[in-house]
Amino acid sequence: MDSDLYPDLAAAGSLAAALDQVAADLGVDLVTVPGDWGPFVSAGIAALVPERRPLSVHIGAERRLFGVSGWSEGIELITGATSDLAEVVRAGVAWGEGKGLLELHAQLPFLYFSELAEAYERGPAAAVDVRWRLLREQAADAPDFPQFGLLVEVARSEPRLRQLSPMSSHWTLGFSASTGHGSPVAVAIVPSYAGRPYRVQRSLHEGVLGEAGTADEAVALAVAHLSPGLGPAVAGTGEPVA
Repeated sequence: MDSDLYPDLAAAGSLAAALDQVAADLGVDLVTVPGDWGPFVSAGIAALVPERRPLSVHIGAERRLFGVSGWSEGIELITGATSDLAEVVRAGVAWGEGKGLLELHAQLPFLYFSELAEAYERGPAAAVDVRWRLLREQAADAPDFPQFGLLVEVARSEPRLRQLSPMSSHWTLGFSASTGHGSPVAVAIVPSYAGRPYRVQRSLHEGVLGEAGTADEAVALAVAHLSPGLGPAVAGTGEPVA
């Protein structure tokens, strides 16, 4: 840490201590927790809302800057950066109280959120809809790989896959019963390329279950390997809540 950029952190002894001091000056309640990258570089601000993780705070290396990131149920809902530590404290308080994304941005304009984050706030069905639309846009941007676009359309037309949360990795299409980042994949399909058949897998990168000559056959095979009653997708990562 450059003490010339962060004299307040140097004087306080850590980022968390500096946050506590600013909170006291502002007359607000704040609970800080350790960060992931050392006491002078990062800290967290605990949230009262159970599903929200502590607001992550980290410092910039080349100029005075405090970056923040707020995650909930496996999704980064807000992010932003400011040079004002008091603004970070206000963001931590608002985030911890469970304020919505529009209210957070209106109150603290340095905070912003993506279209996908806004969809997650509205619920898992909205998040699934946006994910499907983004996949269709990805396919439209890849006209030289029509097999991927065809696979997306065929999969989207299948009701059991349509209700799951879709994702792609290196053009492999995966489907999950939960919407958060890192959610386990129930089944995945590798599109046909270079004359090779479509391939249905247990995960995005391994566990071949079978091959198919067309997108329709691949989707049917994928559906046959879904657990009975799986879906619609729910919020979260599919991991047990501690």
